[in-house]
Amino acid sequence: MNQGDLSNLVALGEGFTTEFKRSGTSGLGREICAFANATGGTILLGVTDDGEVCGVANHNRLKSEAQSIARSADPPIAVEITSAGKVLCVRVPAQQSKPYSFGGKFFIREGSSSQQMSREEIREFFYKEGLIHFDETACEKFSLEADLDEKNWDLFRKRAKIPTDMEPGTALGNLHLIGEDGRMSHAGAWLLAKDIRKFNVSADVACALFMGTDKVRILDRRDFHGDVYSMIDEVVAWILSKINVEYIIKHVKREERPELPEEAVREAVVNALAHRDYRSTANVQIYLFKDRLEIVSPGGLPAGMTEAGLGTKSIPRNPLLFGILHRMEAVERIGSGIRRIRDLCREHGVAEPVIDVSDHWVTTTFPRPADQVRDQTGSQPESQPESQPESQPESQPESQPESQPESLEQRVLALLRRAPMAKSAISTGLGQSTVSGQLNKMIRSLVDGELIEYTIPEKPNSRLQKYRLTENGKRRLANLEGRSS
Repeated sequence: MNQGDLSNLVALGEGFTTEFKRSGTSGLGREICAFANATGGTILLGVTDDGEVCGVANHNRLKSEAQSIARSADPPIAVEITSAGKVLCVRVPAQQSKPYSFGGKFFIREGSSSQQMSREEIREFFYKEGLIHFDETACEKFSLEADLDEKNWDLFRKRAKIPTDMEPGTALGNLHLIGEDGRMSHAGAWLLAKDIRKFNVSADVACALFMGTDKVRILDRRDFHGDVYSMIDEVVAWILSKINVEYIIKHVKREERPELPEEAVREAVVNALAHRDYRSTANVQIYLFKDRLEIVSPGGLPAGMTEAGLGTKSIPRNPLLFGILHRMEAVERIGSGIRRIRDLCREHGVAEPVIDVSDHWVTTTFPRPADQVRDQTGSQPESQPESQPESQPESQPESQPESQPESLEQRVLALLRRAPMAKSAISTGLGQSTVSGQLNKMIRSLVDGELIEYTIPEKPNSRLQKYRLTENGKRRLANLEGRSS
């Protein structure tokens, strides 16, 4: 490894395939074993947790110790040890005789840390010794020349916090999304896809809003099929646009409070996409009924996981995909997803979700509140009845009709108060199936009036363009909300 390779690894930081150690070989066996049971990785001796290169002395002695540690694993693990200036680099290539143990214990890589597992969990986690996870295998349908274009690379680079001057091939190789044979992994294809169905025909998400408590009448249906990260955002926006919202008046400001906690819903959607079985011919399905929200993921529980372990253990079915989503901060904390969902629901004052597990499905059901919660003034909330799709008559509005310019202005500004959003995401947040001419006109007006602005002003027509509130926009929104209150 040369100094350029070392700088690139340090710039990417610790993660699923990289570990920093300040000095010595203490705990080195655990890390080597964990990487061997995953997709391989690199341990840098002489780099602090913060990414500061401090270096180590006596490289020859440390090399001998590291080789001895690797050979003492069961079975022995092949490692490659080189020096890059003051840093000693221990590279663990992808191994073929999984599972590996060290000191009679089994370890696996999860996110940016190594976790101990029992032998039974390790054996079940891998379908059989030596089998590679599907997300780690090469995606034959992905062409680096045709499918890795500048736009989707730039979007992925920002989400994954990759330095702007790092070449795509170098970054993807160091993240193990591209294998040593130069082919893109399935995890990489899913994260860089413009349309994920090109690489897995059933990897999309199907959403449906039903009238009542059964599937007799569909009021709205949407399919999302971009990359995995984008689908998470779009699905959550669709759900939030369809459930009730309570408006809480605080002084002259009005706060929006969805009937279900947004972060709990997002965590459940992330789990459904990150842990689903992508070899299945079924897709993730989102069903919204009058009394409940169901999030259905194909594949059952990952090998080695039991219902009793939900909320306390993390055994990803797709560890490479999960590791990159953790790097992108789509995953809050390793192993805390189910527990966090339950905590968020309790804090929100709603029932905890029910998780139903079968051999081929995992269904997370959020009961919807039977009655609206009263606001802080003791009066009924201003939220509208259960939302309806745009195709419904005006007598069943989703909220205030879009044809009222001031109403649409307020709704767009309120959406952008949360975070910058693309036009398509704004449309989804409004409950539209497509970007309407009225919305296009309103966005142009808001930009011209300096109430919102481009996030990429130098490229107004960029596919990655988003809009954000200006200070003028924040004041305008406060005035609008003051009038409506």
